[in-house]
Amino acid sequence: MTPTRVIAALALSAAALSTLAACSTEDEMKAVDPAASGEPTSSASPDGAPDPVPDGEVRTSGLVTVLDDGSGPQLCLGAVAESYPPQCGGPAVVDFEWGDVGFEEAAGTKWGSYALTGTYDGTEFAVTDAIPAALYDTMGEPTDDPLAAACDDATTTDTQKATPEDMDATLAAASALPGYATAWLSGNTINVAVTEDPEGAESTLRETWGGMLCVTTVEKTDADLNAINTELQAELGDRLLTSGSFRPDSLDAQVVFDDGSIQDWADETWGDGLVTVTSALVPAT
Repeated sequence: MTPTRVIAALALSAAALSTLAACSTEDEMKAVDPAASGEPTSSASPDGAPDPVPDGEVRTSGLVTVLDDGSGPQLCLGAVAESYPPQCGGPAVVDFEWGDVGFEEAAGTKWGSYALTGTYDGTEFAVTDAIPAALYDTMGEPTDDPLAAACDDATTTDTQKATPEDMDATLAAASALPGYATAWLSGNTINVAVTEDPEGAESTLRETWGGMLCVTTVEKTDADLNAINTELQAELGDRLLTSGSFRPDSLDAQVVFDDGSIQDWADETWGDGLVTVTSALVPAT
């Protein structure tokens, strides 16, 4: 497998994991009095994940698609099908004006990218401010590279043993290692994660690879993470927008809204830090 095919396979694997969630139950939460504390409210049942609802204004964490296929505007916080016109769905959007710029129309569908501020009751998003993509400054948004190197001290031992064929052989050898978890490329560095004996793994891989190599130890294999991801999707249901393993030994999950209670629940369920929860809607202040 060439480096290009490896990266494509890794990207496809990540995309396959980033799925829309199925319906599920909710979990019991401590009651919160928004009038007394100003904190978001949460509802839950005894055997599932919390279902927080924001109290007060929220904003989208960056640009999102607003789409109206004739049934009214919807806020597409999750995946958007790359058709023409695009296809997506989400909470109904009320008090929204398309404005003079920022949207397209085709086949009876109108859509555009906006940064929205408003209130969300768990069903509808009531807009108080809408900034079209053409007027939105994205310079301050953080970026993350899921294919970054796992260590800063990767070294080269033999530049003559770093051909594409050597890379293919090394990745094949990595998949046969005891405790193999995953492997990925960052530039010309081969990154391999194992659950045991990293020194032995590196020694084995150096038999075929003299280029940049980084071997790290993790607790969970890809199979372990896939199993947890399936549980996560079942528990969170349509509150979960995307989820998948984009970094070794961890899962990333984006939900419609989290006040911290879903993150706390995930930490209690699978251990601190294994699942990182991000919220598509965040407090406006």
